[in-house]
Amino acid sequence: MTPGDQFESRLNGQVSDKELMEKVNSDDTSAFSILVDRYKVRLFNLVYRLLQNREEAEDILQETFLRVYRERESYDPAYAFSTWIYTITLNLCRNELKRRKKFKFFGIDLIKNSREHTTQEAKNCNPLSSTLERAIHSLPVKYRTVFLLRDVNQLSYDHISQSLRIPMGTVKSRVNRARLMLRDKLKPKMKEYHELSKSSPLPIQLL
Repeated sequence: MTPGDQFESRLNGQVSDKELMEKVNSDDTSAFSILVDRYKVRLFNLVYRLLQNREEAEDILQETFLRVYRERESYDPAYAFSTWIYTITLNLCRNELKRRKKFKFFGIDLIKNSREHTTQEAKNCNPLSSTLERAIHSLPVKYRTVFLLRDVNQLSYDHISQSLRIPMGTVKSRVNRARLMLRDKLKPKMKEYHELSKSSPLPIQLL
């Protein structure tokens, strides 16, 4: 079996991101497709929760992977690929949020959230999940971002620090603050659900 055949036989989850990027740098489109499949869902969920707009989340996801491919030679394998791709994604989100503030400043409402989609999602999930999503979205962006990266996407504090380019102590402080704010927001609802069920309160896995 040739080295290429050996690589092909390991494509289904056993190849590291760095190995895949080596192949991408050799214009291997199949390796790039695997990276896309590996990250597209978690990145989309992160962006959608930050921006609350499906179309914009899809656009940023597409732009993220376009930049990964266009700038593939600039990736430094000394660092985790996940840190690099999250940095690209978060920078794009940051630019979009700045653009929104600019439009709000001039009194122009050009941002239309996907209300129909959000409503349909709310119908398909339990009330507690909807409450949690609303509570997360109500957090200030800097706290919402670190909470999603740490407690939803399960990134390490070090990776978050590198991706956001802020000290690790700041990351930990913001994560703890976000958790406290969420607990305060969810406490009344948890009591309400407990009274309704008269059994054990429903667990919130993220907290």
